[in-house]
Formats: sequence, structure tokens, C-alpha cells
Amino acid sequence: MRQIIAIGGGGFGRIIKDLKIEKYIKSQSLKPNPKICFIPTATGDDQSYIDNFYKAFDSLECITSHIDFFKRTIDLKPHILEQDIIYVGGGNTKSMLAVWREWGLDEILKEAYKKNIIMSGVSAGAICWFEKGITDSWKDYQATIDCLGFVNGICCPHYDEEPERIPYVKKILESKEILNCYAIEGYAALHLVDDVPKYNVSFKNSTSCHNVSLSNDTIQHDDINETIRVDL
Repeated sequence: MRQIIAIGGGGFGRIIKDLKIEKYIKSQSLKPNPKICFIPTATGDDQSYIDNFYKAFDSLECITSHIDFFKRTIDLKPHILEQDIIYVGGGNTKSMLAVWREWGLDEILKEAYKKNIIMSGVSAGAICWFEKGITDSWKDYQATIDCLGFVNGICCPHYDEEPERIPYVKKILESKEILNCYAIEGYAALHLVDDVPKYNVSFKNSTSCHNVSLSNDTIQHDDINETIRVDL
């Protein structure tokens, strides 16, 4: 069973508190002590982010590790393929994907996904799995970029958290650059199973995921087909 857990915003990168989404991710492995590897490339391997990852997942009794690309880098393929869960951090999606492609990590992750290793992450780590993602990798504007393409669709994180997100999605729908997209709010996650959205997960204040489209010149925010609501 292939799984992707795409988080719109929130989690251990902001505050280590109840760890609701982290516990949810761990529970999908069905192992008491799953191996989980953190990939913080999008922040340039920020040390405080790495430290928070270890604090969070060590407390959940996971077997933790991370991958550096801006120090000496380990042999990637054997390490990735022995994991139960991959967690990708937020940050600059365009730079992250460029580094991954240079190192061949994109292909290694694809192999891991096909071997049913759980893929998860927040923001950049949410959109990277889709065909395309909406990103603020550029300082002054939003853009739609090609991502890894493990699953179909276009994904936008932080949909309700960052004021430029909704106007940008509206603009590219009206220009017919896209026909629809998955919009994931902060403190929400879209959980895909075997390449298809299955669970709409909220871990604070009834947040949600939407299918955003244009109908009769009006922006529509609909439930994602056949997803099951999960409130943590």
C-alpha cells in the first residue's frame, strides 16, 4: 500500500506540543518503533529544524535519522530504502528539488514509494509528491512548478494561512493555467492511499483540505471526492 501524507502547515517545525499529526504519521506504519528519516533540504539543512525533528519523533519512540546535503552526504539509496517513513520539511521547494535531482534522490524516493515506504511532509514536503505545486520559492511572487509527479494533481499548502495563496489560485484558475487544485489549510493534511486522496485530516480547529475549481466564473471550494474526514 502506497501512502503520502501531505501537510498544509504546522507540526514540529513550529512548536513541539501535542504532536497530533506526528502520531498520526507514525501510526500508519503499523510498527511500534518505525524508522523515520527527515529530509530538511528546503531550509538548507537548518539545524534548529533538525533538532525539533529529533525531539518530536524520539519522544514517539521512532528510530530517527536525517539526511544532510550541505555537509558531507551519506550513501542515499541504502539508507532511504531501509526506512519505514520519509518526512520532508518545508522551505524553498524549487531549490530543494534542484538539489535532489542533482543527487538522484528524486529517483531513489520514487523507488521507495513503490516499495510502500510512507512519504510525508509539510509545505514543500507536501507539494513535492504531486505533478505540480504552488510555491513561494521566489521572494516576490507565487508560482506553479513541476514537482516529482508521484501522484496526479496540483497542490497548494498554507491555503488559509498566507494571504497571497487564495488570490494566486484564483488567478491561475481564471486564466485556465490549471483546472483545479488540492488546497490544504494549515494544521490539515491530505492523506493519499495508492495514489488517491483518501483521508482529510484535521489536527487543529476543524481545518480542512479542498478541491478548488472555477464554475461559472465563481471559485468553488468542494470536498475532495470520497475522502474520509479525520479529526485528531
